Amino acid sequence: MRALLDTHAFLWSNADPEKLSQTAQRFIEDPANDVFLSAVTAWEIAIKHAKGRLDLPEPVESFVALRITPLGLQPLPIEVSHALHVAELPRLHDDPFDRLLVAQAQLEKLPIVTSDPDVRRYDVEIIW
Repeated sequence: MRALLDTHAFLWSNADPEKLSQTAQRFIEDPANDVFLSAVTAWEIAIKHAKGRLDLPEPVESFVALRITPLGLQPLPIEVSHALHVAELPRLHDDPFDRLLVAQAQLEKLPIVTSDPDVRRYDVEIIW
């Protein structure tokens, strides 16, 4: 099975795995699954860290890079089609990171691993 990690699921899987649901944790850890980490997540982490809203134990570049391989994550770039699809989403909330993740999930036909109630409001499959 394939899925896209929401930013908090990526962060929790590294620092606080007990915050993940058992279903999410098993899914992420199962080597048979293809788990994607979007460039959106790296962008969100970089911005929040630069603004002082997210403490990291090391520079943001190495924090993200060093955690992709151990979790067996596959990078998902942001395509122009993903960015444009955001305009077609209902205005359920204004978080640009979440909206872009939802657009990617819809276009790539990927469920999202998330506990975020705002993301759950969109037409996208959720793993939690």
